[in-house]
This record gives sequence, C-alpha cells and structure tokens, in this order.
Amino acid sequence: MENQKNIPMLVIRRMAKYHTYLNKLVLNNVITISSRKFGEIIGFTSSQIRRDLNYFGDFGTQRIGYNVKELLIEINGILGLFKKHNMIIIGANNIGKAIATYTRYKQLNFKLVGIFDVNPELIGLTLQNIKVLDIDKLVSFLKVTPTNIGIICVSKNYAQTVTNMIVENGVKCICNITPVDLKVPQEIILENVNLTDSLLTLSCLMNDS
Repeated sequence: MENQKNIPMLVIRRMAKYHTYLNKLVLNNVITISSRKFGEIIGFTSSQIRRDLNYFGDFGTQRIGYNVKELLIEINGILGLFKKHNMIIIGANNIGKAIATYTRYKQLNFKLVGIFDVNPELIGLTLQNIKVLDIDKLVSFLKVTPTNIGIICVSKNYAQTVTNMIVENGVKCICNITPVDLKVPQEIILENVNLTDSLLTLSCLMNDS
C-alpha cells in the first residue's frame, strides 16, 4: 500500500464516503457489488472507484465485484477505525453541544473524553455524561489523559490561543470549526470545517444554474 501521506486528500475523503455507503449495503444484506453498481449508488464512475481503491491494495474479484463486508473491513483499516481516538471539544456553545451529542462517532471508535469552556454559565453542564470543565483545567487534563483530536469551537478571538495550548500539550490532530486560518506546526494534522465557505460555494452554484 502506498504511504498514506502521498495519497491525494480527495481520495482519502472519498474513502470516508465509501465507508458510509458500504455500511448501508451491509445493513441491507448486500453480499457483493460491482464497481459499476457501487458507482451508480454513490454517483462516481466505476473507474474512479477502482483507481481510488488501487491506492490501498488489490480488492475485488473479476466478474464478481467486491465482497461488501470484506471491503468495509479493509476501509475500516484504511481509515484507522480499529484504533480508539480520544477527542476533546473546546467550546460548549451551540456547535460544541451539537458535536458532543452526535452519537455516530461512538460507533466509529471516537471517544469524547473532555469538554471545555470559559463561560461560567456553561461550566458544570453535563453533555453525554461529560461535565464541561473550565478552560483553566485543560492543560492539567491533557497531561493525564492522552488525547488524539481537539475540536475547536471557540470564538475567533481565542481560536489560535486554544490551538497553541493543545498542540503544546500533545494533541496531534485539530478539527477547526472556526472561521480562522489556524497556524500549526507542520507535523500537526489540521482539518478545517468552514460553514461560510460551503454556503458561498452553494451560492455560486445556484447563481450559475
């Protein structure tokens, strides 16, 4: 398998989509599926699916297609879902609360271990059996609780400060929900989720239609 760092990001994003659809096929008791049929379901070409999967190995059988359960297991491995990923949320605002109460991540081996905020009205609240802690306790928390992922939901004025704090204390992956272009060391994995950019993209597409 090719080194994951050399694989185009678009391919990795499509792996996540394949995972979602394969789960649905398993629930619907589909045993095997061809790349053509799978492409029709997702909206991709069969050649696109084959090219994407070829980055990671040789899957499927000629004239039979892919064994759905086996391919799902392979993609679970590609996506690192056999490992447990501890994550924290910084910012217990409406977005932070929505993420905290989203149940799907538990099925994917992501474990929410802490929630932090500066607002006295939010500190002490319980979300998914986790009490919102004062941000002042964040550093001491990270020293005793290994954490892979930090989800940043704070206001833009504090986003970089909070990011620096968790990076300095061992968090290697950041999911940025703020509109700020965060600066992180090269070895840190940063995923930006920008709602404004998505809305502007939709606006442009509608304007062109």
